[in-house]
Amino acid sequence: MSWIVREGEYSVQTCGSSEGNEDQVIAEEVQVLNNTPEKSDETSLSQERGVKRENELKNDETIQESEKAAIQRFTSVFTAALGNYTIWDKEYRRVKNFEDILRLMQNMISKARVQASIAKMKYSQALHKELETQLVKNSLASEEESTDVDVQQRVLDTVRDMDQMVATMTTKLRGILQVTREELAYIKACIEFLSLLASRTLPDAIHCLTMRLTLEYYLLPAPMRNFPRRENLENPNRYHYALFSDNVLAASVVVNSTVMNAQDPSRHVFHLVTDKLNVGAMSMWFLLNPPGEATIHVQPFEDFAWFNSSYSPVLRQLESTIRKHLYFTTERSESVEPGSENLRYRYPNYKSMLKLLRFYIPIIFPKLEKILLLDDDVVVQKDLTPLWSIDLKGKVNGAVETCGVTFHRLDTYLNFSDQHISENFDPKACGWAYGMNIFDLKEWKKNNITETYHFWQKLNENQTLWELETLPAGLIMFYNLTLPLESKWHLLGLGYDKEIDEKDIENSAVIHFNGPLKPWKELGVTKYQPYWTRYINFDHPYLFSCRLFQ
Repeated sequence: MSWIVREGEYSVQTCGSSEGNEDQVIAEEVQVLNNTPEKSDETSLSQERGVKRENELKNDETIQESEKAAIQRFTSVFTAALGNYTIWDKEYRRVKNFEDILRLMQNMISKARVQASIAKMKYSQALHKELETQLVKNSLASEEESTDVDVQQRVLDTVRDMDQMVATMTTKLRGILQVTREELAYIKACIEFLSLLASRTLPDAIHCLTMRLTLEYYLLPAPMRNFPRRENLENPNRYHYALFSDNVLAASVVVNSTVMNAQDPSRHVFHLVTDKLNVGAMSMWFLLNPPGEATIHVQPFEDFAWFNSSYSPVLRQLESTIRKHLYFTTERSESVEPGSENLRYRYPNYKSMLKLLRFYIPIIFPKLEKILLLDDDVVVQKDLTPLWSIDLKGKVNGAVETCGVTFHRLDTYLNFSDQHISENFDPKACGWAYGMNIFDLKEWKKNNITETYHFWQKLNENQTLWELETLPAGLIMFYNLTLPLESKWHLLGLGYDKEIDEKDIENSAVIHFNGPLKPWKELGVTKYQPYWTRYINFDHPYLFSCRLFQ
């Protein structure tokens, strides 16, 4: 971009495309000289002086340096503390001759035009028009010359006027910027709220499916509600899976995809834990659609008598008055009342009973030695049998690490400004992924993992060590007790990253739709959904009648 100052006109040239397109910010030409006979001699002299000054100022390097300096100084003013807007007075006091005044004038015009361009492009057409008007006005005033003395005085007066104008416009631009920032923050908050709302709600089709299955289950005679092959539930020679879910369709995809890709489905046992509200639907679905020769068991977590606030610190904290205030009260309300709750805490996965159960696996399945935890938003694409033959080398947890060069390390999840954290953990230690984890339950018990969880949960009662999530607690529980698995076993990001390479997806044993863009919702990434829907029988009468994905 180059600024050209001419006697009798001001124009701006903007670098455009290769074709040489130019975008004029101000009018191409402003006629400023009077054409009366009395003024003709003065005009002639003025034009001669103007041509001389124009030739001096046409040097490209001078123009570029002037423009660069203008933008730099404008930036420093725009980011300065409120009240510190006048920077021209220092330059004004340093002028020694008329040529210095001319250069200062050129600099002032460049800065003012930068402001005009910003106002036009980003903020307010009205402000741009006002600034443009002031520029033309000052330009006219600066060209009404008669003698050299008059010219110098007129230029000095114009410089003062432009100094005040630029300062005023800077103030207005800063005010507009502040308002824009506030509006942007509000819009971001609304987007986050609505996205979270959409991610937490259940689609009508799945709700319809759940209701129909629940009705059918409770109409079923009690003897017909039992699953076959119950003798496999505690057999250590089988491959056991733990799945905690209240989404019947998602759970069915996890089971179906695992069984369909297994070499010997009869050796796989699925332990599904849900809540009382969904236990009927979950049971009925797998009674109607048994996964081949695999074994299924469904139970509600409410049947675990030991899972109460007397035993679990986190449950006790959730029931406390302080924690209710922390979880449910927003800035708009000091009490827990309908409509005042923060949506994030009304249905948070990190305080969900089903999510918390992953910290009590050996208590839930006391006779098992190894178990594979699967989240309900994963799809299994390969045979997982080899995972049970991996030597964990005395570790408790086998998981795929998630850290790169500088991200997803412990300092991302834990508060290392707290002494309890900084003295016990390495901030650069690598994080790992929940959702596909092989656990050695004998080592779990040997290392008192659940007791460790209780210890740290008590310390974190006021959420000063980590935020309300299950992963940071897991990173603490299995610190130095996690064996990294090959990355091919678990691929993350299909619930938020829209640019995952198709080859990476195809080569992964388990793909994980972690994030808000779940495949069973309209928000899901369209190109990823076939990886999930291929394990759904859309001809099933219940799915057809509930209009799934229609």
